[in-house]
Amino acid sequence: MSLMGQYHLGSFPRSIFQQVNLTNLLLSSNNLSDALQFDHFSKLKKLQVLDLSHNSLSLVSISNNNDTLPNTLFELYLSSCGISEFPYSLRSLENLVYLDLSNNQIEGSVPKWLWNVGKDSLFSLDISHNSLTQIDHIPWKNLAIINLRSNRLQGHLPIPPPKTMFFSISNNTLDGEISHLICNLSLLEVLDLSNNNLSGNIPPCLGNSSLSVLDLHKNKLHGIIPSHFPKESILQVLNLNENQLEGCLPKSLLNCKELEFLDIGNNKINGSFPWWLESLPNLQVLILRSNRFQGPIGNPKVRHPFHNLRIMDLSGNEFTGHLPQKYFKNFVGMMNATSDYLSYMEATTGVLPYYEISSLIIKGYYAELEKIQTMLIVIDFSRNNFIGEIPELLGKLNSLKGLNFSHNKISGSIPPSLGNLTNLEGLDLSSNELMGKIPWQLAANLNQLQFLNLSANQLVGLIPRSRQFDTFTNDSYKENFGLCGFPISESCNEDTTPQFQQEDNEEHVNGFDWKIVLIGFGSGMVIGISVGYMFLSDKIIDGLVKTVKGE
Repeated sequence: MSLMGQYHLGSFPRSIFQQVNLTNLLLSSNNLSDALQFDHFSKLKKLQVLDLSHNSLSLVSISNNNDTLPNTLFELYLSSCGISEFPYSLRSLENLVYLDLSNNQIEGSVPKWLWNVGKDSLFSLDISHNSLTQIDHIPWKNLAIINLRSNRLQGHLPIPPPKTMFFSISNNTLDGEISHLICNLSLLEVLDLSNNNLSGNIPPCLGNSSLSVLDLHKNKLHGIIPSHFPKESILQVLNLNENQLEGCLPKSLLNCKELEFLDIGNNKINGSFPWWLESLPNLQVLILRSNRFQGPIGNPKVRHPFHNLRIMDLSGNEFTGHLPQKYFKNFVGMMNATSDYLSYMEATTGVLPYYEISSLIIKGYYAELEKIQTMLIVIDFSRNNFIGEIPELLGKLNSLKGLNFSHNKISGSIPPSLGNLTNLEGLDLSSNELMGKIPWQLAANLNQLQFLNLSANQLVGLIPRSRQFDTFTNDSYKENFGLCGFPISESCNEDTTPQFQQEDNEEHVNGFDWKIVLIGFGSGMVIGISVGYMFLSDKIIDGLVKTVKGE
């Protein structure tokens, strides 16, 4: 006998405890609100599956009560149930297979009596998003899925049991080195140790493993990236962002044909641009930001380089030369990318899905997101030494959400073809040597634009106006001493105004219509990658400046 239902309001129905033949009780994600004594479920002697997750219940466990849950229970899901301690009623569950106590307020250490719960049967344990401070031992010998992320765990990294396939202990305060013993886990597919205080070198054996996901970002690891990745590697995600790694990027990564996500940002990696990555058929995210790469990007060596790339962040290095037109020409993944539903980048594993994580700086704010939307398409080449003009063909990358070429030495004019980027939400061309007028096509077509920075260039003429452009402040245009019109204080003379009006009338004759592109990011802000928008100072420029010297 099973009971599934939706109880939208009110207290927990006590009549359920009279259903003595009940085997499955599934009441997750309702609006049940009640203080419920957990031991009452001991009356359901045949219960096999109990799911009360994501309600407003407050489950109370009486530790000196002799009542226990029926030992027929195989699956117990109590996520977000207001639990403040491990329910003592669990102690009789010798055959438990799945246990989920995540998103509660459990504090302190994991009690030793819990080790006997499902001692030989427990397959999945999720006690993430609590306030646990210590777990010295993980004794369950058949445990395959272990999720301990987002607690307050201290001390050294515990080694999971031999059959572990998914191990996440991220967002804690673990220290010390990563033991080489972790390489003995021959079935391990997902290893997420990110956002801790782990130090020392990355064990070289982790490169030569069965991992699909290796996430070590936000630690204090140093030394080099493991140099050997075998030809049979199934690695899909490698995230080493924000450590102290140095040396060169190992060319054996070319063996990782399944690689989709590569983030080595915010380290001390050096060398020339790793052009050989261009042949990886599944690569979608490439983040090299804030390292010590140098030299020109060069020309592609294969016919369709970076064919599926959606995010390319080379910011904060010492790259030189012209912007890579031949690469832009082949970024097919950034063209005509549409979707009717919201989806996220994730690694496909044999156990749980792993959503790819990335840090970002966008619109002046820094954030780390736990999911990256598949429709997030970004190019960030800021803070380098690129020269030359912005290629017209960039206008073909019409699915771009963010474009950042700021803080380079780019010259010439802003190409009107950028007006074709109708999905663009952030555009930063500041601190370059751009000249000429701001193309009216930008104001006319970029209706999704939320951030614009053209400051510190040599732009001239009337600032074009539109419903969207009128939302930008003086900060978007400052230190362009030839610009005039709203929103800056400099008014335009009679020779300037008619020229723009003539262009505006020409638009109307050609039948221009406003285009509204309704591709959003859901819940406001879910962009998951570093775009590196840089703000200059807020110094107010007073008076009329007619000549400027210097850079």
